[in-house]
Amino acid sequence: MADSSNRADFVRFSLEQGVLSFGQFKVKSGRVSPYFFNAGLFNTGRSAGRLAQFYAQALVDSGIAFDMLFGPAYKGIPLAATTAVALAAHPALGGRDVPFAFNRKEAKDHGEGGSLIGAPLRGKVVIIDDVITAGTSVRESVEIIRAAGAQPAAVLISLDRMERAGPDAALSAHSAVQDVAAAYGMPVISIASLSDIMAVLEGDPALAEHRQAVSAYRLKYGV
Repeated sequence: MADSSNRADFVRFSLEQGVLSFGQFKVKSGRVSPYFFNAGLFNTGRSAGRLAQFYAQALVDSGIAFDMLFGPAYKGIPLAATTAVALAAHPALGGRDVPFAFNRKEAKDHGEGGSLIGAPLRGKVVIIDDVITAGTSVRESVEIIRAAGAQPAAVLISLDRMERAGPDAALSAHSAVQDVAAAYGMPVISIASLSDIMAVLEGDPALAEHRQAVSAYRLKYGV
């Protein structure tokens, strides 16, 4: 788990960048959420670079042993590349140069061919993405990594919503993150979670008006 200061700093950074916002948002599931997290808004060089540093720190803090990163197309591609850069500069890694790879949606039949780009998939591979919703991206990534003879070691995401799926009358027993961890027997590391959002709300008077709505949502849907 990422260090608590790194988690709180990430929540504040997400607020500053407009990636995390509060209000009323109809989300993909049809629910009305009191908060919205749109990682696609980390869309400048400075914000993407800072995001990569948060990913790198969360991975280092986790203590997970790893050999390389894999970014599933499409959102995982810039995340894998920038986080590899951030890891290369991380003091805890002592100058270690971390390889990365990613896939393309459609295989090429010319040039280098195939659907994989970057370093060969070897050893313990960390899958990096923005969030986990249905877990489809993780499943496809695990299949690609295993097919190459490598080992999926962990999934690294930006935010764990800690939220159960399904209709209100039949909510799932676990969150998507918990289901992925159980299905593949590997940890899911998040830079921050809904708990960290709540902690920032509790400690910031300027955000006090949102506490009750987020707390009620968590009580209803949270794990």
